[in-house]
Amino acid sequence: MLKLVKISEFIKKLQTLPELKRKIIFWSIMIILGTSLFILYIKNIGQKIKSFQKEEFLEELKIPQLKEEMKIVPQPEVEENFKKLKELIKEMEEAKHSQYEEK
Repeated sequence: MLKLVKISEFIKKLQTLPELKRKIIFWSIMIILGTSLFILYIKNIGQKIKSFQKEEFLEELKIPQLKEEMKIVPQPEVEENFKKLKELIKEMEEAKHSQYEEK
């Protein structure tokens, strides 16, 4: 109860201060709280990185199994695109040669 009275007296003192001082106090408190939360956040990330189980994560991804499955999946569009690319290269070379012959 005594602490509650002291807090209310402190708040009344703050309310009587000029606006500039109140803003300075407010932003100082915000900066302190923000910095504290940021530090806690960084520590938490550090702990998560230390406790990260790389092997288990890679097992869950099943990368070797995925590579094998990708080999099995037919990809006809890749072959078609490759053929079209070869044809385009031939056409460009022919056009280039015909331009030189005209000159």
